[in-house]
Amino acid sequence: MQGTGETSNMRYSCYATLILAAATLSDLGATPVRADALPTTLQYADTFNLEYPGSLLFTHDGKNVIYERRSMDIMKDRTHTALWQVSLDGKKHRPLIAQDESIGQTTLSPDGTMLAYVAGSQIHIHYFDSGEQVKISSLPHRPSNITWSHDGKTLAFSMFTATQEKPLFTDMPAKPKGAKWSESAKYIERTNYRSDGAGYLPTGYNQLYILPVSGGTPRQLTTGAFPHSGVLAFAADNKSIFFSANRSEDFALQPLSSDLYSVNIKTREVRQVTSMDGPEFSPKLSPNGDKLAFMQLNDRKLSYQNADLMVMDLASGEATRITSALDRSIQGFYWKQNSESLVFSYLDQGEHKLASTDLAGNIEKLAVTLGGQSMGRPYTSGDFAINKNGDIAFTKANMNKPADLALVRSGNNKQLLLTDLNSDALGHLTLAEVKALEVTSSVDERKIDAWVAYPPNFDSNKTYPLILEIHGGPHAAYGPHFSMEVQLMASKGYMVVWSNPRGSSSYGEDFGNLIHHNYPSQDYNDLMDVVDAAIAKGNVDANNLFITGGSGGGVLTAWSIGKTDRFKAAVVAKPVINWMSFALTADAYPFFSQYWMPDMPWNIADQLWKRSPLSLVGNVSTPTLLLTGESDYRTPISESEQYYQALRLKGVDAAMVRIPGAPHGIAGKPSRLIQKVGNILAWFERYQVNHDTSQNEAATAQ
Repeated sequence: MQGTGETSNMRYSCYATLILAAATLSDLGATPVRADALPTTLQYADTFNLEYPGSLLFTHDGKNVIYERRSMDIMKDRTHTALWQVSLDGKKHRPLIAQDESIGQTTLSPDGTMLAYVAGSQIHIHYFDSGEQVKISSLPHRPSNITWSHDGKTLAFSMFTATQEKPLFTDMPAKPKGAKWSESAKYIERTNYRSDGAGYLPTGYNQLYILPVSGGTPRQLTTGAFPHSGVLAFAADNKSIFFSANRSEDFALQPLSSDLYSVNIKTREVRQVTSMDGPEFSPKLSPNGDKLAFMQLNDRKLSYQNADLMVMDLASGEATRITSALDRSIQGFYWKQNSESLVFSYLDQGEHKLASTDLAGNIEKLAVTLGGQSMGRPYTSGDFAINKNGDIAFTKANMNKPADLALVRSGNNKQLLLTDLNSDALGHLTLAEVKALEVTSSVDERKIDAWVAYPPNFDSNKTYPLILEIHGGPHAAYGPHFSMEVQLMASKGYMVVWSNPRGSSSYGEDFGNLIHHNYPSQDYNDLMDVVDAAIAKGNVDANNLFITGGSGGGVLTAWSIGKTDRFKAAVVAKPVINWMSFALTADAYPFFSQYWMPDMPWNIADQLWKRSPLSLVGNVSTPTLLLTGESDYRTPISESEQYYQALRLKGVDAAMVRIPGAPHGIAGKPSRLIQKVGNILAWFERYQVNHDTSQNEAATAQ
């Protein structure tokens, strides 16, 4: 939805036309649509009504929060972003920049008088004193990592910079005038040549640039046949810029290798700042300019590894690791104004939390949980910002709606809600109630976190069909978070259960690496324990069990139906079916072959086959739908095609849904999210058997 200056949010709704038609018929003497005929539970079209905040920042005086308000544009089938501002008491909430183009990469000048942002492919400046917005660039490609110099005179950024790749064959005869020949061959001689979501990549590399805020010509600072990207940080004197990069010739074969560098703005001389085993990235200068904080991963070639927050004293070059005792995945961090402590976010037991630390590594956990930015499935998510007073704005997690903005004042744990972005769209609807489910693994008695969504208007005297929904990754984490996909499934009368089996992130490296070179394996047992626990809890129709998952969840769905026939139907979304073919067709093949596999795939073919769901296809009798984006280069659609054809050869009921143009993130467009969930539920409806919903059967299920 596009902002137009009104203080209330204008939403597109499929019901608006219905209401208008009812009013028109009433004027003509026809019977109007009754209020009780309108839906009271979630509908597919409600997907277009959702909103959530992101990219938070405080104004210079610390009295307001500026944020990107992200809403669904039903006409262009996209997420549209406008810039809004809200006071710290929540009483003044209004648009700041709202236009047809989405706005991104908002960043405030050090003196607070200007706001830089990207619209389309260009950098713009908003002047707070006059309200003017001016385009100051004319760039050939969209810039990234917009960063202010400390004096507010210069912006640094990274941008794709094309290079020429000489063709292999240069003696092609000239085409006669008017002749129509086939398109020229495409010559590829790079390790990284395609990427999920971007397709086949043009030849070139990200380089660093600077641009005067007063406008003018951007000046390139870095060169070389390697990428320069990620977070940028000006030195205190504004004479150089810190950045991370892997500047070796074989960088593409070292997917987790990078060091910190600085580039002199005047001379363009590049100096290496760090040199550690594993990547250093995300440099941030302390407010006093003496220290540099950054992330560093002690790379041991494990499939799941947590990076630590480090701080370097710039005068001595000595760096200290300050979060190693936490053993959790750090997501983002900010310096406090005193330059002696930092606030950071981290994942813990399926939730996104906040903590602070001093430079000695004394960590204090804060009573704040982030979330609400994952629209499709209940993944961990969230964003936060901190002002000079130590106040924290954050996206507040909620089980029944996307995030709102909330505030915690420095020294006070009381949380104040600043926005209410979705009550108008969801407040009148009855949604699924989400409850925690206690599960103990039958493998080793580990606690497995799980959650159940109950259908709207749940009746404890009835039983309901159950859907097991499995997360991807496999090193990712679900939690008790809002999920449009889960809510839609529940609105159609299903109980839905999801969990964090072994291998999930947010539980430490030991738990994550239980599936290192061992995936899938006992994570399947954990998932079956989750289903058993849901049945034991009650109200589940054990004759109507269904299973689905995407990416790593697609792997485990296909693996599960090769191990058991307890499910009436399965939907395998964007899976890996054959580890050998995946290793040599996926876009990130240098990473997968080094971190997910103990050796190159051709040396361990037997081992890979034993972990491939395709090896179990002979056991499968469960009706199975394959669902994948046709432009998926992370788990290429050829994986789904192998499984589909194997199932058809075996005589199993099988179908395939191909989403045109969709990459691995199928639900990136609202209509694709609807198509995904709709096809899953239509497949399950086909195979659902009639069940008795009496009190007697409910008691039996318990």
